[in-house]
Amino acid sequence: MIAELQCVVLDCPEPQTLADFYRALLGGNVNQQDRRWSLDETWATLHTPSGLVLAFQRATDHQPPRWPDPSRPQQFHLDLGVADLDQAQEEVLAAGGTLLDGADGRGWRVYADPAGHPFCLVRE
Repeated sequence: MIAELQCVVLDCPEPQTLADFYRALLGGNVNQQDRRWSLDETWATLHTPSGLVLAFQRATDHQPPRWPDPSRPQQFHLDLGVADLDQAQEEVLAAGGTLLDGADGRGWRVYADPAGHPFCLVRE
């Protein structure tokens, strides 16, 4: 092993807003003190109950992906497991997410967070 994953960092226009959005989805603590990062208006973190840390970094010229447009690809995405897709969708939309692809009959749906990053809710 060469390294250990410390966190996943997402560029965005408003770090605090995106940290709050993912806290609504995953739970955890926003901007918990951690010796690895300093916190300010350009950087926010979310320590999730599973131990994963997401970080949000201000990018003033952020251009969100346009899923599934290959001219502005998704770059990466998160798959988030849920027991009930319909219930989870209501909560995601209420928290500020946007439905991108909700085709019925599949075990997953595609959304965008408030900064435009695609993510999937996947039935567990």
